[in-house]
Amino acid sequence: MRSRILVSVVGVPVLLYVVLLAPEWVMAVALAILSGIAAGEMMECVGLLQNSRFLSRITVYAAVWTPLCAAFLPQWRGLSLLVFYLLAFAVAVVRAGEVKFAQLMAALFAGLLIPYSFCAFLLIDDMGHRGYLLLPFLFSFGSDTCAFFAGNALGKHKLAPKVSPHKTVEGAVGGLLGDLLLALLFVYVMNTWFDQSLHYGGMAVIGVVCSAIAQLGDLTFSLIKREFGIKDYGKIFLAHGGVLDRFDSVLFVAPAMALILPHLM
Repeated sequence: MRSRILVSVVGVPVLLYVVLLAPEWVMAVALAILSGIAAGEMMECVGLLQNSRFLSRITVYAAVWTPLCAAFLPQWRGLSLLVFYLLAFAVAVVRAGEVKFAQLMAALFAGLLIPYSFCAFLLIDDMGHRGYLLLPFLFSFGSDTCAFFAGNALGKHKLAPKVSPHKTVEGAVGGLLGDLLLALLFVYVMNTWFDQSLHYGGMAVIGVVCSAIAQLGDLTFSLIKREFGIKDYGKIFLAHGGVLDRFDSVLFVAPAMALILPHLM
């Protein structure tokens, strides 16, 4: 419990500073660091740190490079992807039998999809107000918190017992309703104090949709952990686990927000 409180006391102010106040380059560096750590956690999870350190290294390098490239050198992004693809498949072919196809797919997932999910924050940052950067966290952590309390109070029917035995249908509904209310509150604050013109109905729909996406992200990364027999992806956030434990839902919600929000605005 103490470690959870410590992480929250330190982590929340740092998160708010990076998201709301820090220069864009600070946010890009923070995204690159989180992306690299997340890629390393995935490589350790699937056993590539033992089977192929070279593939693990280039995966982590690609994960770190992608947010930096997206922020500062976007014209090189396509070439960087091509180089990573070729190196990853070359390693798999040369070391056939040692690097499994599932591990290769995990490397591509960690080296491409995870960093591109983090890059969604850079797209959201270009939408005119940095307050929108809070939405992936608001909908992810809000859904998780509301689902937890609703599940504890009312939960009777299991949602996905083979993936996450403690999650219930009632908790999932609580997460949906919680994000609905948070979406309405966000619109009220942005329209009242920050001169925005967001639509209540549209944001309410986005809140519900993002809650469902957040819960799907949570279940997806839980499924990976169960398949490879680990409890947490890492320990960087102490009792909260690793980057993939803490940001699993965010990695699903952020790209969704980057796609949906421009249409609402």
